[in-house]
Parts: sequence; structure tokens; C-alpha cells
Amino acid sequence: MKLDVLAIAAHPDDAELNCSGTIAKLVSEGKKVGILDLTKGELGTRGSVEIREKEAGKAAKILGIHYRGNVGLRDGFFLNDEDSQRRLITFIRELKPEIVLASALGDRHPDHGKAGRLISDSCFLSGLRKITTQWDGNEQLEWRPQSVYHYIQDRLVKPDFVVDISNFWFQKIDSIMAYSSQFYNPSIDEPETYISSPQYLKYIEARSVTYGHMIGTAYGEGFQSERVLGVNSVFDLI
Repeated sequence: MKLDVLAIAAHPDDAELNCSGTIAKLVSEGKKVGILDLTKGELGTRGSVEIREKEAGKAAKILGIHYRGNVGLRDGFFLNDEDSQRRLITFIRELKPEIVLASALGDRHPDHGKAGRLISDSCFLSGLRKITTQWDGNEQLEWRPQSVYHYIQDRLVKPDFVVDISNFWFQKIDSIMAYSSQFYNPSIDEPETYISSPQYLKYIEARSVTYGHMIGTAYGEGFQSERVLGVNSVFDLI
């Protein structure tokens, strides 16, 4: 399968929280989009690996994406090292995304920053033909995505650009709430966590409203780029 866009996240629900409005919008435009989780979120206080897997599947259906996979790295303990890079490179070469939406380069959760650097480095290394990898026993060809954009996570930072997701806000919320074990759900008996309070969901909305306000829309999702962005014409800008 060749994808147009691949969102890569440290944990199941990261992509939904931070770029699912953009994902839903891309799908509506006919783009082939996938989500690749680096870990299974096995260290999460609430729920279990099995529950998270089912919730990820439900969220994928809500967003209408074409692929969802998991690299199987260790939650909390993965490193930006050769082993992790090679494992991620096999997925990048198999899925051949033109654009990768990646974790933030720095954030409250250490996995997010590690993931952001791991994804960025792996996308570059994936384009080096002398790094050999296999998928199902077959040699893979090199592939380097055209662009890597980092979605913004817990820290409220200034984006390099904002995507208008106003028409996809409720789809975004539905994909987040597919993770009923993780977010506010008074019907389950689980320990309270940083993201399980109703205030956290209000923060997610406030952030989207803030980014939307920056570009004159109701809701937005912000992204940062490690390189200077170019346009063919000033008329390409909103």
C-alpha cells in the first residue's frame, strides 16, 4: 500500500488528540492516509493493551483511514537508536508516504520528544539506499518522504502553520472519545490521570480554538517544521 500521508505517534490516541482533524480532512479530499503507532501504550495507567488496540481500531473507522499499524517498540523505554530506526524504516519504505505527520520534538511526556526525533531521523535514513531492509522476506527500496511536519502536543507553542479543521471538529472529538478507557468516562472505575478529567478535553478544545483564531477560523491544528517552508505564490497563503 502506498499512502499520501502517514501520521506516526508514540502511543495510540496521540494522533487522534493532535492531528485527527487534519487526517479527517485529508481523507475527505481523497487522500490515502494512515496512522502508525510506535508502541502499544502498555504503560498507560488506565485500560490495557487489548482495550487500547480495540479503541484504536474504532478510532480508525471514525476517521476513515486506509491503514493502521504498530511498530511494537517498548512504551517508555524505546530509544532513537539503530534498532528502532531500522524497524521504523521498514514501515516507511513499505507505506511510502509523501508526507509524514510526526510527534512533537519536545513535550511533557518524554516519549513524545523521543518519538519526534526518531521519526525525523528515520525518514531521512529511509532514503539512503545503502541501508538495507526487508519486508516479508523481500528486499525494500529506499524511500524518503517529501516532508515531515510535527504536530503540537501538550505544550502550547507557536505553530509554523495551522490547518483549518472547523468542518471536522466533531469527527476529531469522536475519534478521541473512541478511547473510552483513557479520557473522561464516569462509568468506569479507573484511577484518575492527567488526561482523564473533563478539564483536559476542554483544554483540547481551547487549543484548537486558539489555533483556529490565529487564521480566522473556528478550529485549527498547529504544526511545526524543521525546515523553512516555501510556496510558489503568495496567493497560496490564506
